[in-house]
Amino acid sequence: MAEAFSGAKVLAGTAVADVLGRARIAVFGLGGVGSCVAEALARCGVASLTLVDNGRVSVNDINRTFYALHSTVGESNVQVAKARIRDIDEEILVHTYETFYNEETAGMFDLSNYDYIVDTIDSAASKVLLIENARISKTPVISCMDVCDKLDPSRLEVMDISRTSVGPLARVVRTQLRKKGIRKVKVLCSREKNDWITENSQEGDSLSFVAGTAGFMLAGAVVRDLLGKESNNQPRGKRMGRKNKNRKYEE
Repeated sequence: MAEAFSGAKVLAGTAVADVLGRARIAVFGLGGVGSCVAEALARCGVASLTLVDNGRVSVNDINRTFYALHSTVGESNVQVAKARIRDIDEEILVHTYETFYNEETAGMFDLSNYDYIVDTIDSAASKVLLIENARISKTPVISCMDVCDKLDPSRLEVMDISRTSVGPLARVVRTQLRKKGIRKVKVLCSREKNDWITENSQEGDSLSFVAGTAGFMLAGAVVRDLLGKESNNQPRGKRMGRKNKNRKYEE
């Protein structure tokens, strides 16, 4: 792993850090949340990222998307994200697909090639399709549900989809998955109700600190899962807890 990402070695040890150095992750959807997921994973030193999105940067993206700047307006989301990621880690493999994931394009992807899939697509139908195909491919997937129209990032939570109680997107996806016999999926959702929305509010948008927190939480869940799969025989948390218990910090 490159020296720029040696912090993972210090935090978790060489063996588990090397797991990230081999990890192949696909991020479907590169909006406010997806852009943060991709960047956070790149900064962890993963081996490769596959970026899937058919959008272009717009002025309206500047309030929530990491790579959305006045200088990038009009450019392809995946190409701007790729350039930024390669500037973070010039050794990382970045595969880009300027397309939208649906029934027509799903055949372009062999999901079994990935160690983990992150879904931040806005469409419920595409989410269901991606989750279903990931299940068939036996590839772990985490899906971002309702984070639009939220003001409190502390209400975001990683949970099983069966525990979601707020948000129309999660409700639709949960219902459709049950029809397909899929009842357990790891998701990120907000428990915040949209009580603050008024008649003059514009629904369907997200703010930088909510989208960013959601993206970082998704990336964190992916990394923890990858390290957990590779280190089940290492009582990592217990040992680290004892070691850090008496750690002193300089003020």
